[in-house]
Amino acid sequence: MKRVVSFSRLRCVSSIKQNLPSRTSLSLCSRAVFFSSSCLKSSSDLKAMDLSDMRKKYKGDDECFEENQLVSLDPIKQFGEWFEQAAKCPEIGEPNAMCIATATKDGRPSARMVLLKGFSNEGFRFFSNYESRKGKDLESNPHACLVFYWEPLNKQVRIEGTVERIPYQSSCEYFHSRPKSSQVGAVVSRQSTVIPNREYIRQRNAELEEKYKDSEVPMPDYWGGYIVKPVLIEFWQGQTNRLHDRIVFKRIKEGESELEEMQHRAKGDWVYYRLAP
Repeated sequence: MKRVVSFSRLRCVSSIKQNLPSRTSLSLCSRAVFFSSSCLKSSSDLKAMDLSDMRKKYKGDDECFEENQLVSLDPIKQFGEWFEQAAKCPEIGEPNAMCIATATKDGRPSARMVLLKGFSNEGFRFFSNYESRKGKDLESNPHACLVFYWEPLNKQVRIEGTVERIPYQSSCEYFHSRPKSSQVGAVVSRQSTVIPNREYIRQRNAELEEKYKDSEVPMPDYWGGYIVKPVLIEFWQGQTNRLHDRIVFKRIKEGESELEEMQHRAKGDWVYYRLAP
């Protein structure tokens, strides 16, 4: 019989999680509760999952994010400040984890988590398989949106921009800086293609590990880096009363000089303004 966890059990999991060390996996907590006979409930007893009461407190109004708290009117430097806070937070395991959303030429979206591997005034860099779904999306529609969510800090950054491949040599240098097992993995996996089972890819990996045991792994031509060149960067901070703070930096187009209503001049070719939550 198919089993589902009731909302009360989800609250039970949340309660357990709060009383365990910060690095304890939520999935571990979930399994502990799920396999307890007292926490199992037949799907026939539950038509829909009501999550309306799942709500947490964010920051109070005395901790709001005001324009005068920006460390810089350069949005890349402001991102760097928030990223550093996230990197120093022991409750955030991967501060460089980000969701990247892409879309096909006809607008069908998809999203997934990847790792940011660098940022500068030029943009935000990550690496992937060019033949993957996101690679194919970006080939026909070179626009993407990145989202960083640092839950313990109640902060989020959203970045919209155009996407380009980085130079081959830069991709190659990064590829060979990775652990050798990761290099082999990039060769093994023709990302997003259908495979028969896990054993297929396990066997392929073993073959290539043996093949390149004493030699350099060549970077495949279907793998490399991208750079997202931002045109908009939004800094979001959560507020308990849901009047969240949203300060947006937008890159003005060449030839534009007039500020729109309630916009303010920032560094370089950026303007900034506040959005309603």
